Amino acid sequence: MQTKIQMDRIKKIALVAHDNMKRDLLEWAKFNKGTLATHKIYATGTTGSLLEKELGLKVHKLQSGPLGGDMQIGAKIAEDEIDFLIFFWDPLEPQPHDPDVKALLRMAVVWNIPFACNRTSADFIISSPLMGKDYARLVPDFEAYRTRRIENV
Repeated sequence: MQTKIQMDRIKKIALVAHDNMKRDLLEWAKFNKGTLATHKIYATGTTGSLLEKELGLKVHKLQSGPLGGDMQIGAKIAEDEIDFLIFFWDPLEPQPHDPDVKALLRMAVVWNIPFACNRTSADFIISSPLMGKDYARLVPDFEAYRTRRIENV
């Protein structure tokens, strides 16, 4: 059984980048500024400040990733406050908050939101004809999980 979750024409987009990837994300965002301006943008702390300064767009800034920003975005995904995630992460650099990063990516998969981890996948997502339309994404019906009987507690 699946449930439909409506994504409106104006998407709620989370933009995140590790330190070594911030320049790439800023360049990508500048190139896509016109499209991003028609949506609601969220970002982790430093990335959000850089995006606001460079693009002149309103960005809903959360904590820096290592200070809980990744977890905040994950929570917003679970609460249907984020429609998709663009996360330019650095696969070659160890991150002190790696468990948070994995949890964030897990939330994107659990709640079936599109996410991009590099410039090419971000280009394909942002240029999709679905970006400017309402869209009903399917997620498993978690009600059975929520109401399951737990034994030996």
